[in-house]
Amino acid sequence: MTDTHDEERAEVAGLVLAAGGGRRLGGRPKALLQHRGRPLVEHAVGVLRAAGCRRIHVVLGARADEVRARAELSGCVLVDNPDWAEGMGSSLRAGLDSLRGTGARAALVSLVDQPGIGAAAAARVLDAHEDEKSLVSAAYAGVRGHPVLFGSAHWAGIARTATGDRGARAYLKEHESELRLVECADVAEPYDIDTEADLRHLE
Repeated sequence: MTDTHDEERAEVAGLVLAAGGGRRLGGRPKALLQHRGRPLVEHAVGVLRAAGCRRIHVVLGARADEVRARAELSGCVLVDNPDWAEGMGSSLRAGLDSLRGTGARAALVSLVDQPGIGAAAAARVLDAHEDEKSLVSAAYAGVRGHPVLFGSAHWAGIARTATGDRGARAYLKEHESELRLVECADVAEPYDIDTEADLRHLE
């Protein structure tokens, strides 16, 4: 790996969206679900670190104080989203806003409730980053999923359209011709931890 490539990777910040309250899980915040003996948010941060992100911002919402107390998130920038109950869009806006002025030219965005997506998939998306205009997404059998990389040139547009639980969906549909899909089905499983039945995926 070249020094230039390392520098390009360093310009991409990791962004974990971990604010949800787990409404369909009896009000248990997903960030605090146990996976491999530790809170799920720790696992999500570890995935982005292993993929090559040096700067990681974590958006917290539901029971944020408890997440801070129970999860080992040293070295991360913790971002409070007081509007977390409005849905993922508000967390995406808060996270991107927290990256302004940091020197990051792109954000690699992952969701806390997808432990089947590991460092191999995240690294593939990260490696597809070229500049601040990059728009890259993992794909699973051709279907867009996470993580997603947003070059900083797109942040303002995403913030304008990120509402409810749709996140960046509307923006990505509008800019489909610019979006590069990176197939990851061979190295990851994109299931969500949304319901009690999904807890079987946790170890």
